[in-house]
Amino acid sequence: MPLLSIVVAVDKAGGIGVDNKLPWHLPEDLAHFKRVTSGHAIIMGRKTFDSIGRPLPNRRNIVITRNRDWSHENVLAVGSLQEALREVIGSPSFIIGGAQIFAESLPMVEQLIVTEIDKTFDCDTFFPRPDPAQWVETARETYYSEANACDYAFVTYTRRL
Repeated sequence: MPLLSIVVAVDKAGGIGVDNKLPWHLPEDLAHFKRVTSGHAIIMGRKTFDSIGRPLPNRRNIVITRNRDWSHENVLAVGSLQEALREVIGSPSFIIGGAQIFAESLPMVEQLIVTEIDKTFDCDTFFPRPDPAQWVETARETYYSEANACDYAFVTYTRRL
């Protein structure tokens, strides 16, 4: 299992959110996210934590924030991505957002676990398409969402050596 992965859901245009919220409701993706991340550390920015509203159970919740006074029960608050990564050395861990944390961690991660939603939503935040020169698709499971009337896929990309 790779030590550091990004887990993200994107629409057809690479959108990942609007007004600090998910623009879709895809229960299958939430279940997939839970299966993938349970029992491991999840690293996120404070705004992502605020959008979730609580620590996620059965995971080590690590929140990156510039506010040294910020704290929350059952959450480890750190001041930088580097500090978060020092906390998880040697353990499989997942970067779960937001856009700034994704951008900062992208050069360091070994794997992308992407839910690709075959529909465009109104988004104000985006995730870059995996560059084929750097990433190879290693797994794809395709499904259909009745609730969103669209196809979606759970796709794994592995960094090229």
